[in-house]
Amino acid sequence: MAFLSPPASPEEDVQARPPRYPGEDTTPTTRKELWGWYAYGIAAEVFAVCGVGSFLPLTLEQLARERGYLQNSHLPCVGPDSPSAPGNSPAMFRRDDNEQCVVGLMGLQINTASFAMYTFSLAVLVQALTLISFSALADYENNRKTLLLAFGFIGSATSMLFVFIAPPVFVLGALLVVVGIVCLGSSFVVLNSFLPVLVANDPSIKQSAKESEEELHQLDSDGEYVHARASFDTDESPHRPPTGLGLGGATGTSSPELQLSTKISSKGVGLGYCAAVLVQILSILLLFGLSKTPLPKASGTLPLRFVLLLVGIWWFTFTLVSRRWLRSRPGPPLESTSSGPQSRWRIWLHLVGFAWKSLWKTVKTASKLREVILFLVAWFLLSDAMATVSGTAILFARTELKMSTTMVALLSITATLSGMAGAFLWPIVSRRFGLKSNHTIMLCIALFELIPLYGMLAYIPLFKKWGVIGLQQPWEIYPLAIVHGIVSGGLASYCRSFFGLLIPPGSEAAFYALYAATDKGSSFIGPAIVGVLIDATGQVRSGFFFIAVLIVLPIPLVWMVNAEKGRAEGVAVAENMAKDRDGEGEGEEVEGLLAR
Repeated sequence: MAFLSPPASPEEDVQARPPRYPGEDTTPTTRKELWGWYAYGIAAEVFAVCGVGSFLPLTLEQLARERGYLQNSHLPCVGPDSPSAPGNSPAMFRRDDNEQCVVGLMGLQINTASFAMYTFSLAVLVQALTLISFSALADYENNRKTLLLAFGFIGSATSMLFVFIAPPVFVLGALLVVVGIVCLGSSFVVLNSFLPVLVANDPSIKQSAKESEEELHQLDSDGEYVHARASFDTDESPHRPPTGLGLGGATGTSSPELQLSTKISSKGVGLGYCAAVLVQILSILLLFGLSKTPLPKASGTLPLRFVLLLVGIWWFTFTLVSRRWLRSRPGPPLESTSSGPQSRWRIWLHLVGFAWKSLWKTVKTASKLREVILFLVAWFLLSDAMATVSGTAILFARTELKMSTTMVALLSITATLSGMAGAFLWPIVSRRFGLKSNHTIMLCIALFELIPLYGMLAYIPLFKKWGVIGLQQPWEIYPLAIVHGIVSGGLASYCRSFFGLLIPPGSEAAFYALYAATDKGSSFIGPAIVGVLIDATGQVRSGFFFIAVLIVLPIPLVWMVNAEKGRAEGVAVAENMAKDRDGEGEGEEVEGLLAR
């Protein structure tokens, strides 16, 4: 497939710096390459929002429901003589609200909503193990781009294959979800590892080291690079002159690198949300069109599966764009210490062992960085809360509020539009009020806490008697979706760019692997606990108590993180690693963290 390339930009004429290792690509970052980076976010974010965040939980729950039965009466949850099109028939819901719809699996009776939660828990656990096994390798040779494309193509294929999953083989749907989520999260790890490299080679960062302290490059609203004469004596200037190691001054809000990284990250998230909104609209139109055909009568999941086919095609198409425009940005060569022919499985085991050994070395290095440890613990809790809220909200809307598929899709669009606005607006709010990145993250978390607190109001007898307030009516969930979107848009962009500032230069992929391992290592806990609560109580609402506690825990940890100190520690550690490697000689095998 041929794509028209953007016109060449002046950045391509900027002289590249000398390479720091054999094969390093120091070509200045261009608009074309940035759009290649954005393109993969546009591709995969659609699966993350429309698939994982919306239609996959509904599809899994509906697949299990069509094979399920009421726990006490053992009657089918969906009557064979009733149309089971999502959103059109009350037969798809419990015939008796006092009975749970359960499905038999491995000799157990599992609530159909819990089945979806357990599937996502298993998926993120497998994802964590998978990304640990490969991510450190992305720092070397051409592995970064190769892995990105491989996960993109495999993940898109799993989404498209859902069109063949019928209720009798609903367990295969769970397996596809596991593979798809593994590919999604793993590819985002590799995508994140491109960000520090793109920033380091950006012309604005290169020029800022040569020009006067008053003159910096900025990104305008269209993504073009322009010179701006910054007046550092005024409060209106969002930039401060770089000092020392390129960190913001004592009175500055952040370094030029962090500001540029945040802008690129925020724009990437925003563009991904824009794509997700477009695909959500197309999905609603597709659902509406299919509702006029005999397909829903055959199976209530067929319209949902065709939506997942659309999502997979989108993911595949824009991955091709990244394949064409995104440069490989190879890392240093990775040489094997063993000689002689090796079988494929021995090579694979050697590489996996190398990756785990690299992660362990990354952990040991990170343990020397106080700010990194504080942020990773906070991210462990925060990412678990975000993953749990998303899955719980969709299932709550479906099973407790009994919202149709179209209404749930509109709910997802509301959250996505809000997330897009949040990705673009939080940097403006942060600059306007002079907030540091960690303060912005704390503000997002505080707003996030409103969601479970509001849902818990329904346990108050007065509100319960009214039948409104506390997510008792379907319309109440839409304002909370706006809050969720705005908060998620800010957290997605600020957390990954903030962590990027703390990474020792030269260890981007390895540390982002640790970042993602922390994310996915926790994100299976929350959904599993909520699943247990649903099985115990028969209500999705009971999970709000756990979520409310989980959200507030990261706030004091994020408040304690000092970005400037963390950056200085990272640079110092990188320099020490370089000295150690020089002392050990060049014949030693490289095992994970390369200091630049």
